[in-house]
Amino acid sequence: MGNTYVQIGMAMLRTGILGYGGGPSIVPLIRYEAVTRFQWMKDEEFMEVLAIANTLPGPIATKLAGYLGYRLKGSAGAIVGVLAHIVPTCVAMVGLYSFIQFFSTSHVIKGMIAAVVPIVAVMLGVMAYEFGEKAIKGLGWAAGITFFVVSFLLLQTFSVHPAIVIFLFLLYGSFHHKLKDKWKKRQLGTGEDV
Repeated sequence: MGNTYVQIGMAMLRTGILGYGGGPSIVPLIRYEAVTRFQWMKDEEFMEVLAIANTLPGPIATKLAGYLGYRLKGSAGAIVGVLAHIVPTCVAMVGLYSFIQFFSTSHVIKGMIAAVVPIVAVMLGVMAYEFGEKAIKGLGWAAGITFFVVSFLLLQTFSVHPAIVIFLFLLYGSFHHKLKDKWKKRQLGTGEDV
């Protein structure tokens, strides 16, 4: 078993064990492993993979673990990534659920759970800020802010499914630079005629 299999296994093991709170809290951990620690991909590629993974059914963390493993070592890497991510978590879930049920009235357990929530919020906030920064750089201020507002309205006010919103924005993104170039040419053409 090569070194990369060990790296995939250890990275996904860490994300599975430390990703308290489900998919949203695991995504920053997977991003750290894939982009920062092992440098398997650039941040831009991770954002693209995350967007595509969000449009597909199933748990986001499992899809990312499978994709990373497959990207690095094919089908065997995907199996290693997914198993390393889910098996320890499944075992821990059974053990922790039994423990929590036994001590369900304990103020210590309630305090432990409450203390972890701010950490997850900060991890998600940092990732959202970094993604927002990249969106502004790629789209420009006007389009970036407009997209933030439109996506917020679609997701929160109108309760449109996130996969539909992501698909719509991916569709627009595929034409964004062409539309932007066409608009600039039109402005330059108007300026030259005057």
